[in-house]
Amino acid sequence: MEEKVYKQLGVSGALSIAFGVISIVAGIAMGVLLIVSGGKLLSSRRHIVF
Repeated sequence: MEEKVYKQLGVSGALSIAFGVISIVAGIAMGVLLIVSGGKLLSSRRHIVF
């Protein structure tokens, strides 16, 4: 019984680390995309004529 709990804790810890890494990578990617799209918006506002 204790061995089963020990193995389950190992799997749970590994999944937690994996989800953490995925979250960090996704956050960085979203930040880069926001910066790029913001730059495009700022550069294209010069072409607007009222």
